[in-house]
Amino acid sequence: MKNTSNTNKMNWFQHFLMLCSGANIHLLKKSPSEWNKFAGIGGIVLFTALFATLSAGYAMFTVFDNVWTAVGFGLLWGLMIFNLDRYIVSSIKKTGTWWNQVLMTIPRLILATFLGIIISKPLELKIFEKEVNKQLNTIIQRNKKQLQAEMTGRILQQSGPFDTEKKQIQNQIKNYQMAYDSASVELEKEILGKESGLTSGKVGFGTNAKRKAELKEQKRLDLENYRKQQQSRLEYLDKEVSKVYTNLETERKSTETVEDKFNGFAARLQALDELGKNSAIIALAASFIMGLFICLEISPVLIKLISHVGPYDYLLEKTENDFRLYSKEKITKGNYHTDYRIDDFKDDLDIRKRKKNDNNDL
Repeated sequence: MKNTSNTNKMNWFQHFLMLCSGANIHLLKKSPSEWNKFAGIGGIVLFTALFATLSAGYAMFTVFDNVWTAVGFGLLWGLMIFNLDRYIVSSIKKTGTWWNQVLMTIPRLILATFLGIIISKPLELKIFEKEVNKQLNTIIQRNKKQLQAEMTGRILQQSGPFDTEKKQIQNQIKNYQMAYDSASVELEKEILGKESGLTSGKVGFGTNAKRKAELKEQKRLDLENYRKQQQSRLEYLDKEVSKVYTNLETERKSTETVEDKFNGFAARLQALDELGKNSAIIALAASFIMGLFICLEISPVLIKLISHVGPYDYLLEKTENDFRLYSKEKITKGNYHTDYRIDDFKDDLDIRKRKKNDNNDL
């Protein structure tokens, strides 16, 4: 008798794992043959919660860059997953037909699959961290090139009107310069006696030479006057163009600083997605990791579904049925006593009315 008692004694670790499974400990103590099954289910729920804690902790660290914040959020998320998994498993009842059990299990399997995907993603990022960091650098450089192209387009767009006006002024200055140079050449030819369609062919500073000298002086004055008139305008246009370059350069540096910090959780997911598209091996490995966590998450539900009805299930059904019968009995008795009191009250009221009518007749 003593040996049997020691054999059926539940140790602290079994007790803890059975608590994790969401089972009724009081009923489990009466069915020792079920201890291993529920301890196994509780172990899966516990380790799923631990993986969820690590997963959420890493995800939050990439967001906040703070260890204590990541630990706090990771523990909170792990506890939530633990409680949710525990509820999913404990809510499956081995009563009714097998098809009813399947229909009851389907939404729980969908939820467990979704949780498995959520848990697996941050751990995939950690497993492929080196590859993800390399791809992140590629994405950052690509974004910087795109940013530079956009900046160049905006520079051309914003400085375009100023550059156009500046070129028009410079072209006009060139025209005045060319007219002055042409007048200088004609004067030189006239003095040297080089005959052409515009010169007399006589050597010396004659009448034609004087006239050409006056024309040259007029062209020089036109050139200088135009330069003086447009000097302030050119300076203004140069300042405006320089201002456009300065503003956009400041914006570019600020944006590049933000791009250099492009290493958050969403950015890492983008890098992992691109790695999967570029490398079939990484995509296959990521799929296996996700499948592993999905299987881990849904395994307690499947174990409950495919396992045979055991002593614990009978005890649980009996306990719940006893409570249903007890509740039904109490409700029936309560309704009966209420109806009785109402009838008694009505009878008493009728007696009082008859007595009152008899007194009025007298």
